[in-house]
Amino acid sequence: MFLPSQCYGLLEERICVVVQNHMNHSLHVTIDSVGGQVQYSCKIDVKPWHFWSKKGYKTFEVDGNQVELYWDLRSAKFSGSPEPSSDYYVALVCDEEVVLLLGDYENKAYKRTKSRPALVDAMLLVKKENVFAKKSFTTKARFDEKRKDSEIIVDCSTGGPNDPEMWITIDGVVLSNVKNLQWKFRGNQTVMVNKQPVQVFWDVHDWLFSGSGSGPGLFIFKPGPPEPENEKEDSVMEGCCESDDDSVGYYSTINIAAIEFCLVLYAYKIE
Repeated sequence: MFLPSQCYGLLEERICVVVQNHMNHSLHVTIDSVGGQVQYSCKIDVKPWHFWSKKGYKTFEVDGNQVELYWDLRSAKFSGSPEPSSDYYVALVCDEEVVLLLGDYENKAYKRTKSRPALVDAMLLVKKENVFAKKSFTTKARFDEKRKDSEIIVDCSTGGPNDPEMWITIDGVVLSNVKNLQWKFRGNQTVMVNKQPVQVFWDVHDWLFSGSGSGPGLFIFKPGPPEPENEKEDSVMEGCCESDDDSVGYYSTINIAAIEFCLVLYAYKIE
């Protein structure tokens, strides 16, 4: 979920979701108006069949205003994450202003759209990712805009004669080791990443007690120190979407008065 630059105050939010599963790999763009109703939803195949275009353009109306969507994924490169890592752009234009721009091909995007950059950059609010693995789940997230993406690895050992155990590693450093996971399948911990606090929440109940073990483990990474107890209204886990699809929702962990990024990771174990 992105909080974009303003466009006459008409476009309240844009949600860009990269979806990857065993059958497809696509980008969904949903635009909401101020009233909260979904005005437009677009699906772009990131790795389409050869006869589908990786470069395209669409135009539509939101609250009577023309909005244009441009994308070029022909040279997009990937590095173990659902979203491209380089050599692409996705641009959303309103009133000749690029209100949302994804990717590193900025100059190409501005040249093609013939539009000016936004005065205020869009802000990433929520990143949700589904990861499938046997016991080691890897993703990336940027906890500080001034730094590069951090590599996050969740390792688990839930089989064998030993008690279940879990490790959470960020940038090559094991920051959390949870033993006796059968008793601590839900919990939270504050770790330090580049001398900055990051709250980590987990719920791996389904890994241990769902029978087939097919349910996902849920992990939330939220930069910043924990809130004082007297200021907490809802738990982080209660604010998460419980659906199994790859859509992005709005989570109660995000306080618009003090916007913070939040990574939501669903880890599915496969045999």
